[in-house]
Amino acid sequence: MTSPILEFIDIVFRYAGTPGLVLDGFSLAIPAGAITAILGPNGSGKTTLMRLAYGKEQPLEGSIQLEGKNLRAYSRRELGRWIGLVPQNEHLHYDYTLIEYTVLGRAPYLDPLAMPAEADFEIASQALKRVGLGGMEYRAVTRLSGGELQLALVARALTQQPRLLLLDEPTSHLDLANKRRLLDIVSELSAQGITIVFTSHEPEAAASVASHLVLMRSGRVQFSGPTSEGLTSERLSAAYNVPVRVIPVDGIRVVVW
Repeated sequence: MTSPILEFIDIVFRYAGTPGLVLDGFSLAIPAGAITAILGPNGSGKTTLMRLAYGKEQPLEGSIQLEGKNLRAYSRRELGRWIGLVPQNEHLHYDYTLIEYTVLGRAPYLDPLAMPAEADFEIASQALKRVGLGGMEYRAVTRLSGGELQLALVARALTQQPRLLLLDEPTSHLDLANKRRLLDIVSELSAQGITIVFTSHEPEAAASVASHLVLMRSGRVQFSGPTSEGLTSERLSAAYNVPVRVIPVDGIRVVVW
């Protein structure tokens, strides 16, 4: 494995007001420059990892290292330039146009109270075209379908121009054509040197683009390593606690359950 860009070291975490620990002594290294897919059943801690990595939540114990430096040592502005996050969903409180919403990704590059410049809007416009939303810049985000909003979240993260992109179940609301588009974008970004981490309930998505695989269950890592070694019937059956078969079809691994 290449040197890690992101490390979770002995993490202990629980959500406020809840009795049980989500993560207890959790450790994981994310290799730099790779596409890492994190698979696991509901409640395994995948979304929690994304929130911790982005600094939205703080561990009770342990540390998170970003390129060898404690995540707490980064300012919000620095983290915004380093890391982009595409959440599963987002509650919209304002009736932004799509271009206004997407250009919010430029915030880490702007001085306080400064307005985006023409160059910032051009970066946002190109990001919208890249995800297939070009020509919709002035549509209200509240009028987008679930799939369109998911793509808008991706466009906003691309507008940040991050070095590390985190995507939490990014294909969950997308049709087949847009799933393919998104996975192609992920591959293109990786080829440009951006580290990608995404969670998913779709093993085929991991098989399609990920070079590194993490399998989680009940807040623990059951496997971390090359996708070719982790995406097996035995390992997936253990992670999901249901019989799973992985069958090669025309060079592609198909999961049957």
